[in-house]
Amino acid sequence: MRGQSRPGTRTARFRGAALAATAAAATALAGAVLATAGTAAASAAATGQHQFVPGAARAVFVQTDNLAGNQVVAYHRAADGTLTPAGTYATGGLGGQLSGSVVDHLASQGSLGYDPGPGLLFAVNAGSDTVSVFAAGGDRLALRQVIGSGGVFPVSVAVRGGLVYVLNALDGGTVQGFRVAFGRLVPIPGSARPLGLNPAASPQFTNTPGQVAFSPLGTQLIVTTKANGNDVDVFGVRPDGRLSPSPVVNAEPGAVPFAIAFDPAGHLVIADAGPNALSTFALSPVGTLTALDSVGTGQTATCWVASDGDLEFASSAGSATVSGYVEHAGGQLTLAGQTPTDPGTVDAAVTPSGRFVYVQTGGNGVVDEFAVGSGGSLTEIGHVTVAGAAGGEGIVAP
Repeated sequence: MRGQSRPGTRTARFRGAALAATAAAATALAGAVLATAGTAAASAAATGQHQFVPGAARAVFVQTDNLAGNQVVAYHRAADGTLTPAGTYATGGLGGQLSGSVVDHLASQGSLGYDPGPGLLFAVNAGSDTVSVFAAGGDRLALRQVIGSGGVFPVSVAVRGGLVYVLNALDGGTVQGFRVAFGRLVPIPGSARPLGLNPAASPQFTNTPGQVAFSPLGTQLIVTTKANGNDVDVFGVRPDGRLSPSPVVNAEPGAVPFAIAFDPAGHLVIADAGPNALSTFALSPVGTLTALDSVGTGQTATCWVASDGDLEFASSAGSATVSGYVEHAGGQLTLAGQTPTDPGTVDAAVTPSGRFVYVQTGGNGVVDEFAVGSGGSLTEIGHVTVAGAAGGEGIVAP
């Protein structure tokens, strides 16, 4: 039965491997903080990208995930929502590509993360197993640090109140925790948790975890496993930033849970790639999920979701469309319609005002710009081509 929690069949593996993984990760990553801080500062000084005043401004940041050298491209967002290039910034790491992927090399959501408090942007470098930290000043960036991700092939990052968790996709999957200190990441000893997935399952792009995210209160950390278990794993987050020894494993047979978002009521919204549907769940304090509603998009490869209050936008890579939903009280969904995009619809971002949606399309590395109308209708207002970003993922709109 969908939405039913079951005892974790992977629990023994979680507990058995957690101590060894934690000790190794903490030792390696603590050294990486010192080793990379000087490198990042020197890089920023050499490029002249450090002379700005940190703070929020209208901007959109897009990750290329280029295999020859990952970059974050910054755009100034005008009052009418249109984008103008504002700069390109090397992350100091490499992009990566999972086997079997075409327009979505990371097969994930949330490979860029933004913390508005300190004005920091976090980017994963899947090809070099690192995470880059940028200070954001309006639509400009300055590289502050490149640090080991605590695992192999990082694909997603969750950020909340100075606490950061990185999801590593390969070798069975791991999550690693960090604290933000003086604009840099410091690994939390004892925070690494193995996911216990089958590392040999193929193809990789459907059998690697899809996203890591914090619950609205920050007391839980959620990981989707896609076809490698068809589970939604929920860890408890302790006051010291470490996680519960093992997660509550919520089985979603055949759903291929991929990307997640939260609505204002705290309901979990999941893009289920198996049935090509958007599904809503109530998340309990103990980590169990209760299914509320599930409505199909009628499209193919529905894998990503962006939330805007009572509106949800689901991206379907195979159909090159964005499906708009209206969400009602109790988590009930109504499909509002489809909007075409450029080929390979992947990750998307909604502005804080809710007025604009930016959709990353991996076929040709294009970002489509939309204005949000009544009932979630989308009107295209422009598009930009991101150099070297075909197959790339990762977009935020602070």
